[in-house]
Amino acid sequence: MASKAVYSRDPMLKKRDDFEDILEERRNSSDLRYALRCYAPVVYKGLCPSKAGTLKSMVLQSDQLHYVIHQVCRETGRAVDDVQEEASSILEEMAHRLQLSTVRFFAFTLSKVFKTLFRSICVNEEGIQRLQQVIQEHPVVLLPSHRSYMDFLLMSYLLYTYDLALPVIAAGMDFMGMKFVGEMLRMSGAFFIRRSFGGDKLYWAVFSEYVKTMLKNGFAPVEFFLEGTRSRTSKSLTPKLGLLNIVMDPFFKGEVFDVSLVPVSISYERILEESLYARELLGVPKPKESTSGLIKARKVLSEDYGSIHVYFGQPVSVRSLAEGRVNRCQFNLIPRHIPKKPSEDIHSFVNDSAYRLVRAQEENMVLKPWVLLASLLLQNQVSGQKRGIALDELTEQAVWLRDLSRQYGAFLHWPEHTPPSEVVSSSLSLHRGLVRISEGRVQLALGQTGGPAAPGEPRSAVTPEEELLSQAVIILSCASYRNQALHVFLRPALLASAIHTASSNKKQEVFNSFSFLRNMFSNEFILCPGATVQVRNIIYFMFILCDHTDILYAFYFSLVLCVCVGLRGGLLPPGEDWSSAGHPAGGPGDGERTQNAGLPHLHVRSLLTRIPGGVQVPV
Repeated sequence: MASKAVYSRDPMLKKRDDFEDILEERRNSSDLRYALRCYAPVVYKGLCPSKAGTLKSMVLQSDQLHYVIHQVCRETGRAVDDVQEEASSILEEMAHRLQLSTVRFFAFTLSKVFKTLFRSICVNEEGIQRLQQVIQEHPVVLLPSHRSYMDFLLMSYLLYTYDLALPVIAAGMDFMGMKFVGEMLRMSGAFFIRRSFGGDKLYWAVFSEYVKTMLKNGFAPVEFFLEGTRSRTSKSLTPKLGLLNIVMDPFFKGEVFDVSLVPVSISYERILEESLYARELLGVPKPKESTSGLIKARKVLSEDYGSIHVYFGQPVSVRSLAEGRVNRCQFNLIPRHIPKKPSEDIHSFVNDSAYRLVRAQEENMVLKPWVLLASLLLQNQVSGQKRGIALDELTEQAVWLRDLSRQYGAFLHWPEHTPPSEVVSSSLSLHRGLVRISEGRVQLALGQTGGPAAPGEPRSAVTPEEELLSQAVIILSCASYRNQALHVFLRPALLASAIHTASSNKKQEVFNSFSFLRNMFSNEFILCPGATVQVRNIIYFMFILCDHTDILYAFYFSLVLCVCVGLRGGLLPPGEDWSSAGHPAGGPGDGERTQNAGLPHLHVRSLLTRIPGGVQVPV
């Protein structure tokens, strides 16, 4: 069953698709011919896409909206015509006006932009084929990860490229303030919703009925971001449930046989908004979306942003997810058009499904070499080595961390037929605004403040506050790249801490300690609620690999992983060496002192030999 891919946890058994660079063809052919080509997408059950006006009429004439309108009239004493006019006004403000001519304009423009900004845009074609098949069978909901404003433009561009039905996209009202651009987005499939409804019954009824009408009739795939907003830290955000409740509702009420949810993972080698995110995290107000701001941002076209990988995951059947968990008979007790607050079991099911879908997004995120390099450089910065790290040593450590990440199931893009030194040099060159290479040593560019100076002119003077802000931006930018790998090491790291803090080596004690840590960090990371069986499997798997004398070695091994990716957890203070941490004889520190702030890669290799079969923990 397709939905089982969401529950897959064994990285050694997981097959991932190959990628194809779609920009390669664009560089060798006419963009105008591409934009004006015959576009005949396959659609749900062969239906003809509805016109925007027809869709609005269906929403305004729906039984559910009429019920809510009369309910509002009774509660407020307003005339029915007055409330109906307000509902029509809300829908007019919200609805998309998808036009193929506008789509063709964006296809031409984005081709030019993407070829300038990116070296490649790689897509898993098997995922595209799965999507093409499922679009013809059931209503489809696309759920991309959200790391950049580029996400929704990229999704529509890809579907147009592969001759798939263009999605209708839930967008924030912020874009409405962008003259011309806002209307262009509306005509390319965006529908605009408020950030908060504030208990407005009428607005919620219009919004939910609009989305459900599009979904039930299969007019177009519905696209929205489960995380709700862009992640400024590159960590997955806890999912928002409102829209997911709406798209599942037609299935619960038997109005459609099934709904297919497609998680999509979008991975950027370099994010356009990297410095902007860092400044927002430091308290600098977010710039308001405006057309003038977009025009001023055209200077990004002179930058190189590397590659993008887009992975279309396995379609997840809501029917399969709900089997044995949701009793749909409860929806037969009242007419379908009467709104009903989700019951506790429905809320629990939707919440659990949302976490699993975001987890599926995480698993298919493609990590680039810079993610590993940022982790190592930040750790080197913590150690206080102001001269940086030798390039050869950084390359050696990056190769070690690459192999380690793969052991833990990371989806890592590392060119196999390119020497590691070239891979590292290319990655450092791409992120030259964050690092500095001098005399064969690499370090974060914390001293480069004041901006570049013109030839023959001194660097512009900066205040201590500006210098500190500039340094913090670089640190946070690197940390956001490092965070992309946290999901790979999170569960082993929590397990290592659980083993360390448990009162004994008994499985139940370790399980209880792990559960406590897991619940404590549930709002910080994507840890699926109620996954008791998965927790026990992880712990028992580790115990199978290690006898009682090897448990502490497994702990130290995973603790090193925590240090590498920034999950220090305070277990060893900076500068304290392993020899003072009470490790068993023969472990790190025996014969050679290795600083906690550094990267004891030689000792970790020795730990691997002490654990039968190595350590391969399902994540």
